[in-house]
Amino acid sequence: MAADTNKTRRIGDVEVSAIGLGAMPMSIEGRPDEERSIATIHAALDAGITLIDTADAYHLTATDDGHNESLIAKALASYGGDTSDVLVATKGGHLRPGDGSWTLDGSPKYLAAAAEASLKRLGVEAIGLYQFHRPDPKTPYEDSVGAIRDLLDAGKIRMAGISNANPAQIKQAQEILGGRLVSVQNQFSPKFRSSEPELELCDELGIAFLPWSPLGGITNASELGAKYPAFQTLAAELGVSPQKLTLAWMLAKSPIVIPIPGSSRPETIRDSYSAVDLELTAEQVAALDAA
Repeated sequence: MAADTNKTRRIGDVEVSAIGLGAMPMSIEGRPDEERSIATIHAALDAGITLIDTADAYHLTATDDGHNESLIAKALASYGGDTSDVLVATKGGHLRPGDGSWTLDGSPKYLAAAAEASLKRLGVEAIGLYQFHRPDPKTPYEDSVGAIRDLLDAGKIRMAGISNANPAQIKQAQEILGGRLVSVQNQFSPKFRSSEPELELCDELGIAFLPWSPLGGITNASELGAKYPAFQTLAAELGVSPQKLTLAWMLAKSPIVIPIPGSSRPETIRDSYSAVDLELTAEQVAALDAA
């Protein structure tokens, strides 16, 4: 663990910024034009963010598979500075057929092909972090995670993670991967706290916990303060946004927590990342825990 765990944290043996960029809003419904998206990614890099979260399913139509991965690759290639320390975390196992729905395919055959496609879109020799996106009821969980293990063993991916998993699945994945599970990406926010058991288990095991939709999701993030008065009140006292306070609260819960707020505007990701500089007291964290 790095000395300043409020600004940097670890995923496996890689040090990353304590807050990452969730890139999904740049590729799904309501996505901005490419110029603004690339400006947002560049703003994140300028701020000090070195973790970018994506997935092959982050696209809009049936013909633009991997839109988000390709966008990130383009933004990194056009960035003026050094990007060698940027970890791009992608996922496989979710699909979007183009009608607005989300479907699942956790079969080993699909995951192997999906990882190959992600490799090519990202333009890398090995994917930095590859995560099984969501359990597929049609495929035994051990088969899906076994496919991730095979990718790891083959050197196609450098690190392995899972997403949308319960405690039993975390333990099972850790066993299947031979102790090499480095991350769990679950929904967690003031609104959605049922992932507390997973967070606590990751803390015990020393596995990075990546909250997705930490501000409540694309449509709800702006209303976070209005919906959760305790966050609004403390944020006002501290002179910060409720969103920034929420991320600081998550960082204070455990050094294994690395929130990945979604963003499609430079100003919002800059505000989110500034949460690394907001230190809360134990009493403030406890009050928000109880809110």
